[in-house]
Amino acid sequence: MANVIKLRKGLDIRLQGRAEEQKIQLKSNGSYALVPDDFEGITPKVVVKEGDHVRAGDALFVNKQYPEVSFASPVSGKVTAVERGERRKVLCVKVEADAKQEYVDFGKKDVAKMDGKAVVEVLLQAGIFGYINQLPYAVSTTPSTMPKAIFVSALRDKPLACNFDYEVKGQEQDFVTGVQALAKIAKTYVGIGKLSSLDAQLSALSNVEVNVFDGPCPAGNVGVQVNHLDPVNKGEVVWTIGDPTVVLFIGRLLNTGKVDLRRTVALCGSEVKKPVHVDMLVGEELSTLLSNSYDAAHHVRIINGNVLTGRQTSKDGFLGAHSSEVTVIPEGDDADEMLGWIMPRLNQFSVNRSYFSWLCGKKEFQADARIKGGERHIIMSGEYDKVLPMDIYGEYLIKAIITGDIDRQEQLGIYEISPEDFALAEFVDSSKLELQRIVREGLNILRKENA
Repeated sequence: MANVIKLRKGLDIRLQGRAEEQKIQLKSNGSYALVPDDFEGITPKVVVKEGDHVRAGDALFVNKQYPEVSFASPVSGKVTAVERGERRKVLCVKVEADAKQEYVDFGKKDVAKMDGKAVVEVLLQAGIFGYINQLPYAVSTTPSTMPKAIFVSALRDKPLACNFDYEVKGQEQDFVTGVQALAKIAKTYVGIGKLSSLDAQLSALSNVEVNVFDGPCPAGNVGVQVNHLDPVNKGEVVWTIGDPTVVLFIGRLLNTGKVDLRRTVALCGSEVKKPVHVDMLVGEELSTLLSNSYDAAHHVRIINGNVLTGRQTSKDGFLGAHSSEVTVIPEGDDADEMLGWIMPRLNQFSVNRSYFSWLCGKKEFQADARIKGGERHIIMSGEYDKVLPMDIYGEYLIKAIITGDIDRQEQLGIYEISPEDFALAEFVDSSKLELQRIVREGLNILRKENA
């Protein structure tokens, strides 16, 4: 039986446009691209050329510092472009898919007979090892440092998030195989929601501990779960999987011998005509999904991911490696409100009861992309603490990062956090600071200093 951990701090943002639990079938236009920026902390080195033919599972690029960590093509086809930006930064590697798909056969594996080293080796060969992250620094991990533990969050609770219990239906064996393989490397903690159906199957595995996280968002953040179960101290490393579909990737690889980067994606947001789910491959062009899905006359923001942590994109963008939602909301730059914020309104979400909408119970609201205020000096108001269910002083840590005080950052727990842990704090912040960007820059500086 799983342990139950109750969290009181946090905030559930109720938005319009949640995807219905039904799937539509899409016919892909055949354009795919793998984007190195989806894998935080790596320096890509492209190992293919334009015109090369690749199979699904062949490497498109590797991590320059650790060449054994490769990143697999989601499809077989012809490499059509290696796009670069300023200072020749690799933006993406594009592949035009074949009509008939070919797969690299890595061979089916019996996980019960494997050890941790063998599991790592097969993940490296298949080019999906880089999907696993680590704390500290919240970056794509490397095989050079073995973790003290592995943490998997199978709970998605961000606004409009794709329900993982819906995605995993019919694929439970792949998920169990993936967790079993991770447990060969180190003790594995799996965080689930209170209504999850995975408890019984996972609890039967050896070297696996299942915990139910009962509370508002961000209870599903893997960093929050690490903080409550086995915090990271200086000099320690844990591997983290905040995107549970990665465990399905691992399970499918071991059960079939093939790289299958298919994932269930929620097309959601208040601007979407019919919010539904769809199966897509990592790197698939979003125009396949977004054509005719919203009113093109409206000025909208398309987000690759969820509204709190996703990246702004366009119809010509590609599905992110860790994106389980494609969200479409109003941009808001054409809004014309009489008297602005001073109006007592019922149709907009408010955290601190500035609007009368708090009287509306569980009403769902339409949010747009406006910040509604300008950046100003940081206010020590305790706002962050109300939505940050971690044993750290969020406001003091942000100040230490801004001032570049590394000793103070270490004392205040920077090794335990990732940018997404501050997504809700950024949402409620009166100072309108880009907290996720600040945390990422702080972690990058610290990583460079400790290299």
